[in-house]
Amino acid sequence: MNPYLQLHLLVVLLAATAILGRLMSMTAPVIVTWRTLIAAIAALAWAAFVRRNQLWFGWRKTLILLGIGAIVGVHWLAFFASVKVSNVSICLVGLSTVSLFTAFTEPLLEKRSIRPFEVLLGLIVLGGIILIAGFERGHLDGLLLGMLSALLAAIFPVLNRRYVIQGGDPLTMVGWEMVGAFLISLVVLPLAESEGFASLQTIQGIDWLWMLILAVVCTVFGHGFHIHLLRRISAYAGNLAINFEPVYGIAAAALLFGEHNDLHPAFYLGAAAILLANLLHPWFVRRYPA
Repeated sequence: MNPYLQLHLLVVLLAATAILGRLMSMTAPVIVTWRTLIAAIAALAWAAFVRRNQLWFGWRKTLILLGIGAIVGVHWLAFFASVKVSNVSICLVGLSTVSLFTAFTEPLLEKRSIRPFEVLLGLIVLGGIILIAGFERGHLDGLLLGMLSALLAAIFPVLNRRYVIQGGDPLTMVGWEMVGAFLISLVVLPLAESEGFASLQTIQGIDWLWMLILAVVCTVFGHGFHIHLLRRISAYAGNLAINFEPVYGIAAAALLFGEHNDLHPAFYLGAAAILLANLLHPWFVRRYPA
């Protein structure tokens, strides 16, 4: 199957993460702590006992993966905090600035020149964000948190691509990165929650079902498959496609939560600008190959 088609099917799955975050009653730090703990156990257990992979990469590479995981953890903390303080639609639109950030982070980390058309497309996305922010001022905090999440999302796929190309197993990489994300969430949890670690007990009932879907399906499978695809596509192309996540997520939020009733028409003009950037990207790649 074409890797770009696989990527867009993955984006549909990733769009569900914001919906699941909205459905769960816990705060962002509690969600991320449980998500990363369950995902770390599931990924490492599957890699060790089902796929018979070697888990230990050596101290240097393992510490690097833990560091990447810490970036992922803060990315998720900002992401779910954005959902909680605003709504799914605002969060996902903030996240869509990832292409603008990746236009700079990927060349910097891979030591290649910046492609002008990637910056141009990123600026189109930024224009959409400004349009939305100008009319959705009541959601500014959520938008800024979504953009912080996007900045971090512009870093860890570039780092992951480097290691998966070197032969790293995606599932084992996910396992160690989830350990790193879990450790950073343990640091943040007592600082963000008045009840400290006792707040972990707030998960109950139907929240467990949403959490298992989030941790196993969206994280172990979704994150691992994303790393796998980075063997065949650039981090920029991957992150630009993820800008479709707001389209799917906003549609789902409108159906499930009626969020479309709270949004200004300018929101949809901004979202259209983001969609335009995604549609233009393949054309620019063909016209101006690296």
